[in-house]
Amino acid sequence: MSTTADNESGFTYTLTTEVDVPVATVWTAWTENPHYEAWSYSKPGSVELDPVNGGLYTATVVTPDGQEFPITGRYIEVSEPDLLVMGMDTPGGEEVMRLDLDDLGGDRTRLTITQTCATQEEHDMAKQGSQMLLDSCAAYVAKM
Repeated sequence: MSTTADNESGFTYTLTTEVDVPVATVWTAWTENPHYEAWSYSKPGSVELDPVNGGLYTATVVTPDGQEFPITGRYIEVSEPDLLVMGMDTPGGEEVMRLDLDDLGGDRTRLTITQTCATQEEHDMAKQGSQMLLDSCAAYVAKM
């Protein structure tokens, strides 16, 4: 896991985790509504994914303390089964998150999230959320 300041106008972080499942399983977890909803801290019934270039996605995220907030965005680049680039609407404008899935062989996959944020506060919050997503996804796909 690493974090770097990209430049004066943005803060970039990169997080990785590895799982003992094939890339296709992880792809399904990130791109199919019922699977994504099951592990992504989303409110039941709130997830709508259209994982194609230009497709939209929405969900209502429920934080561990019970707060709810909607997320909306679009898929900027989709390359099955190893790349999702998503633009997310935030109060400061659109932020872009990149998810790379690398086949390590032997049914092992590396997930890497890279995101650039406009402010240190957004960076810290997004990084924490991305780490939670990676951890939750890893636990979920291990049971698929």
